[in-house]
Amino acid sequence: MSEVVQTTPQEFWRPPSPLPLGEVPEPTSISTMAQVCVRCGSEFLSGSHFCHTCGSQRKAAVSASTKADAAALAHVWEQAVDGCQRLLSAGRRINFPSWLRYLHFHEIKHQIGLSTGSLIAFVIGLACVAGALLVGLLTAKTFVDWQAIQFYRAEWLLAATAAFVAGILLKKRSSEDSDD
Repeated sequence: MSEVVQTTPQEFWRPPSPLPLGEVPEPTSISTMAQVCVRCGSEFLSGSHFCHTCGSQRKAAVSASTKADAAALAHVWEQAVDGCQRLLSAGRRINFPSWLRYLHFHEIKHQIGLSTGSLIAFVIGLACVAGALLVGLLTAKTFVDWQAIQFYRAEWLLAATAAFVAGILLKKRSSEDSDD
């Protein structure tokens, strides 16, 4: 009976060359295999980031061309950041017309008398109404296409209604409304 157990075939979950825990293979045997775990000596599965035997993380090999590509990318990034900083400093020197201050978010909020959340919901509702109008520009060749366009238009209008209702619910009461 003991002879049968010793001749069992290799099972798929066992490593190809089992080593006792704590024993590290010699460096010469590691260098001969392409992708081998340093801790247990078993081969990594294709595309795996961890060893299937002991769970240690796979060391990423970085080639010289990858390092050169990373250095070139870092140089391009530094140039882009420097260009953006020069563009921003040039933008501060531009004199805009005085009427553009009326398009500022806080100016609109003050003039309309809405809270921030209510104004954002209002703008989203206007964008949804514009979407419903733009869906109408689609041309329908068949009756089924026309029905689909009407369905899209109804969805945009439903979203606009939801945004307007959210704006109403987010609106703060003024002091005149609270006197009643």
